[in-house]
Amino acid sequence: MLDISSRVRVHVETLLAAQNDMGVCDAFEQYALVGKPDAMNAPHPPKVAGIDSTVPAPAHTVTPVAAGTSPAAPPNPPAPPGAVLQDRLAGWVSDLTTLHELTERLTRTCALDEALQELLRAGAALVGARRGLVVLEPGDGLGPDTTVGLGLARADLGHIETVPRSALSYGRILDGLPGGEDGIAEPDLFAEEGLDPRHREVAARLGYAASYALPLTPESAGSSASTGSPASAGSPDSADRLGAVTWLYDEPAEPIERQRHLVGLYIRYAAEHLARLLELERTRAAMATMSDELLPARLPRVAGVQLAARHRTGPRGGGDWYDALPLPDAALGLAVGSVTGAGPSAVAAMGRLRASLRAYAVMEGEDPVAVLSDLELLMRLTEPARSATALFGYCEPAARKITLAGAGHSPPLLIGQRRTEFVETSVSAPLGMLACWEAPSVEILAEPGETVLLYTDGLLHRTGETTDRAFARLHAAAAGAPRALRCDPGALADHVLRSVLPDGLDAADGAEDVVLLAVRFE
Repeated sequence: MLDISSRVRVHVETLLAAQNDMGVCDAFEQYALVGKPDAMNAPHPPKVAGIDSTVPAPAHTVTPVAAGTSPAAPPNPPAPPGAVLQDRLAGWVSDLTTLHELTERLTRTCALDEALQELLRAGAALVGARRGLVVLEPGDGLGPDTTVGLGLARADLGHIETVPRSALSYGRILDGLPGGEDGIAEPDLFAEEGLDPRHREVAARLGYAASYALPLTPESAGSSASTGSPASAGSPDSADRLGAVTWLYDEPAEPIERQRHLVGLYIRYAAEHLARLLELERTRAAMATMSDELLPARLPRVAGVQLAARHRTGPRGGGDWYDALPLPDAALGLAVGSVTGAGPSAVAAMGRLRASLRAYAVMEGEDPVAVLSDLELLMRLTEPARSATALFGYCEPAARKITLAGAGHSPPLLIGQRRTEFVETSVSAPLGMLACWEAPSVEILAEPGETVLLYTDGLLHRTGETTDRAFARLHAAAAGAPRALRCDPGALADHVLRSVLPDGLDAADGAEDVVLLAVRFE
């Protein structure tokens, strides 16, 4: 054992052997320092490409002999025992610290596109490149497929995509061709023999002369790519691969061995994080698709009224719904509602309640109170652990009248040229809360050109304000709608969404579903 400091105990031969077998960072992770040596407390410049250091050189580094020094000058004293090892350990600590910071920044990303951008920025710093692109193309074929660039505009990505796939390093990785398991370095594209003419043209046009590409394969997939063994297209590792990332150099260059090792460690972790975000993205898309499929594919066309609906689903999927169905005698059934809870079970419950309400509406739609009473009885028998709010209206377009019953739901909003007001509805409990639900109905008489806006509570909850302030914001948004928008129920609904939920909250994922159903009388 070599005693470097009273607070450090490292077996030199074992550590160096481990370094040769596993790489510097992996070897260092196998050994824990008992304490921090004094020499390592001195500032040490980071040793990662792309990160400039303003810290002076450590005190233990031997100063080189200046040019022109007299030969008679006494030579510099030899480095103290262990100084080389201490310097190497300090470099490993710097590398590990940098990797830790980069992975921490990646962990804080919650969206797939955001994580891909962070991956490109961190990798470019590690390999010393300025630009790059990542192609997300899961090998299982379930998507989503996307291409994100760093320092490359959309038109630049389009030019790169015109190059034959087999001529690009990331294309060979994605296709599972031999040689791409450990990455593909092209240190001088224009010096390569047999370079595709289109690739040469695009590289000259975009101004890059070298590239370095790595596969994005989660280590948990157990693919052969992580062990360095060759793989062919169609093998299990090709199915597990998420995509490939490429960094572009402005001049002929390639990362040194140490840079490759560091970026390889980072990519290994990044692939695991991307796999989790990809699964979350797929779940969100599946929930949104399932919710949309349970709602009307299109709204009916009924003389005397114009209909428009807007639906925003949260990331977990929710139980908000709307419906509009033709009824006998040229009438129309209108409904909005919300089931408590979120996730697949709430979506399934919403589908069952909406289907049941349609059946009750066909049988006794002229009496909205009876429709909701039947729905409440069904809920108590089949959904005893749930409750729901609902509005159902029997609309007679020829008379411009809606007979409405509500169960714990927010009141509709009547929007016209001369008035904007909430419709007074009776106070009632949600469905499933009482042994027997019943509340009186109300009638809405609209003027030509007026719109009745039905909505769910998610519109109010997404504002993050108190109930009174949320209602005031909704009223102000409707009252301030331009006259031209009031002739189109869809445009009016969009205006209300953007005004009540500014800064993109109308389209962003939220904890609450949002439903708007606009009914304009002609």
